[in-house]
Amino acid sequence: MASPSLKRGAGHLAAPVVDAKKSKSNGSITSFFGAPKSSSATKLTTASAPSPTFNKQKWVSTLTAEQKELLQLEIDTLDETWLAHLKEEIVKPEFLALKRFLQKEKQSGVKIFPPENEIYSWSRLTPLNKVKVVIIGQDPYHNHNQAHGLAFSVRPPTPAPPSLVNIYKGIKNDYPSFQPPPNKGGLLTPWAERGVLLLNTSLTVRAHQAGTHSKKGWENLTQKAIEVVARVRTRGVVFLAWGENAKKCVAKTGKDKHCVLYSAHPSPLSASRGFFTNQHFKKCNEWLSERYGADGIIDWSLTTVTEKTSAPLATIQSSSVVINSKESLSSEDKPSPSKPAAEKTASSDKPTLAEDDDEFEDDLDALEQLVASAESTGENQ
Repeated sequence: MASPSLKRGAGHLAAPVVDAKKSKSNGSITSFFGAPKSSSATKLTTASAPSPTFNKQKWVSTLTAEQKELLQLEIDTLDETWLAHLKEEIVKPEFLALKRFLQKEKQSGVKIFPPENEIYSWSRLTPLNKVKVVIIGQDPYHNHNQAHGLAFSVRPPTPAPPSLVNIYKGIKNDYPSFQPPPNKGGLLTPWAERGVLLLNTSLTVRAHQAGTHSKKGWENLTQKAIEVVARVRTRGVVFLAWGENAKKCVAKTGKDKHCVLYSAHPSPLSASRGFFTNQHFKKCNEWLSERYGADGIIDWSLTTVTEKTSAPLATIQSSSVVINSKESLSSEDKPSPSKPAAEKTASSDKPTLAEDDDEFEDDLDALEQLVASAESTGENQ
């Protein structure tokens, strides 16, 4: 859990920086869209409350003795707002087979990351009824003091891995006042507590062996979690899909009510293909602000120094920022007269990985972790 100093309001980096070419003297969100209607101003965190009918104790009583043994971690540490919607998934034969596999790994003395009690920290830090944004990762980091249940996040004093460093650069491009955490930090629990679901598609890994628990069954559960967000958060959330793996995860997301933004993965191997200029952090807040008002936006800051952006929310785009899944990620964005201005902005990235680069994209996290491990070793010598 983040320290109190990391729990801050949405004053810093919550409002998009005004483009000088587009700035107007009366450029507030109210003047741009008019006064928000009472229905659209409803706070995002109050929409879609967890099912009041879920009785955890009663559900546990229906499990067999083996199921209770295999699912003890889920029973004890998976937040109830999520458990209410994932309970059918975790009793399926495929998931129980995964738990037997993990049980054997543990009994054989294999070190597994993240620590067992942090595998589901994403669910406790970001309860289902508070999800505003979903960022999809792939494989947990596999070295000591790195993975703690949140995609892209590492515990101090571990320095931010290369992908996270590039994520910071992307935020800096959108919000010039952004400052990375001190001491090269990479702890993202403040984001999680503000409603950013940081979800890896695989939730465990063998120590020092990237990808060793992928395709063992975790993906079924995490895909279900993504589908639950899309179904239950009916007022809409923002999905940030970076890379081919994440793109596949959100392929069936209802883009009529959610904002889905695609881009290259932030890994050093692909970030130059459009990640740095995707403006996802700004577009995310523009969409949330239009849908929910100022209370719905995300404060992306991670430092303890409170700074307020001097510019008001003046460059808000319309909800057509949602990108249709049929659009090709590898096509050049060539604005046409028939294309709305907001849609031009949303699809202005440079080409990302082509569809036939799936295998290369799947290896990004593993290769990145080798780079991070080498860098960490060098710094400690």
